[in-house]
Amino acid sequence: MPDPESLPETIVRRKLSHEVFDRLKTMITGGELVPGDTLPSERELMDRFGVGRPAIREAMQALANMGLIAITHGERARVLALTAKSIFQQVDLSAHILLSASPDSLEHLKQARSFFERGMVREAALKATDEDVERLSEVLERQRQSVDDVAAFVGADMRFHTLIAAISRNPIFEAVSEAMLGWLREYRTDLLVWSGKQDRTLAEHRDILKHIVDHDADGADAAMAKHLARSSALYARRG
Repeated sequence: MPDPESLPETIVRRKLSHEVFDRLKTMITGGELVPGDTLPSERELMDRFGVGRPAIREAMQALANMGLIAITHGERARVLALTAKSIFQQVDLSAHILLSASPDSLEHLKQARSFFERGMVREAALKATDEDVERLSEVLERQRQSVDDVAAFVGADMRFHTLIAAISRNPIFEAVSEAMLGWLREYRTDLLVWSGKQDRTLAEHRDILKHIVDHDADGADAAMAKHLARSSALYARRG
């Protein structure tokens, strides 16, 4: 057998757009360009890197797909500030496709949500300040006033849960909460048969809030588990 060290090392020629992408990304991650800055024009980049317009456009589209820049017709591309929320938004489409394509994915997501939210409500019970409690109470009151408006009621419902995650003071947790609730929303069957569910949801939310106010982590965990076990059945694949 030939000595592996004597085998030729194949050099793979990369597409020009990949090289341009790496250089533009380095300009952003290295601090040459910061959030809010505009990128050089296509012509300036073509001259700087010695490549054609297609390579520049392909590289910039890849950066836009990652959420690193915003491309607006008639204007120069602008560098965006990356946040946990913007990163999760980049996978929204893929998440919806996965949920639609795989029968098991919805159940997996519901299980992940339960595990996550029970941990978050324990954190909230331990860390909640008076201001946190006030914000949760305001959202709960807004939800109560929206019992005849399905969209507003569900919006307040989602906000109640994301605010609980926000009490952790970890923006990644808040972004995860928003993402999972957004992915689940289109599978919420109670939007079709709404009557009678509002009062139960409100009562469960009030119970969760009470345990947060009392800084009772075990009670908050149990109340959240009960709430999610009941509401889990509201999320189902249609058709």
